[in-house]
Amino acid sequence: MAYFGENWDDNVFPLAYLITIRTYGTWLHGDDRESVDIHGNYNMRGALRRDPNARLKAAMKENMKQPAFILKAEHRPYVEAAIKEVCEHRPFVLHAVNVRSNHAHAVVSAKMKPEPIANTFKSYATRAMRKQRIVDCEFRPWSRGRSRRYLWKDHQVGAAIEYVLYCQGDIEFENWYAERFDD
Repeated sequence: MAYFGENWDDNVFPLAYLITIRTYGTWLHGDDRESVDIHGNYNMRGALRRDPNARLKAAMKENMKQPAFILKAEHRPYVEAAIKEVCEHRPFVLHAVNVRSNHAHAVVSAKMKPEPIANTFKSYATRAMRKQRIVDCEFRPWSRGRSRRYLWKDHQVGAAIEYVLYCQGDIEFENWYAERFDD
C-alpha cells in the first residue's frame, strides 16, 4: 500500500489516519476511562493520561453548557453518510467508518493533517443531523477536539480498519494494537 513514497519512512504524510470524533459530554475529564490533558499532552501513543478523578468529573459535568448527546441507532446512518460525503468531495480515501452511540471512527488517507479532516466530518455530520431535525441549530453535538492516530505502515492501516469494523468493545485502539503488534 505504498501511498506517497516507496517506503513508509519517505512519506511526508502517513498512509492513513484513524480519526475519532466524540459526541458532546460523553467522555469527561476525570472519568474512569482516563483522558488526555489538553495542556501539553496530546492524544498520541504513549501520551500521559489524566487519572480518574471523581471531583474533576463532577466539575466538568457541572460546567456543561448542554446535555450530553447520544446518537440513537436510527440517527447513526446520517453521520456515516456525511463522513462518506466528505471523502467523496475531497481528495480523501475512506478505508473504514463506524458510527457508535457516542463516537465515530474513520480510517482515512489524505495528503493533509488530520485535524481539518475531523473538523469537516463534524461539520457535515452536524448539517446532516440538523437537516433531519435530530438536533436544532443551537445544539452542538460534538465535543471539542478529536483523537487521531498516524498510521505509517501497511499493517497499522490494516489493524485500524479491522478495529473500526469489528472491534468496537471497551478496548481502545492503542491497547488493542499493542496486544497484536510491537513496532
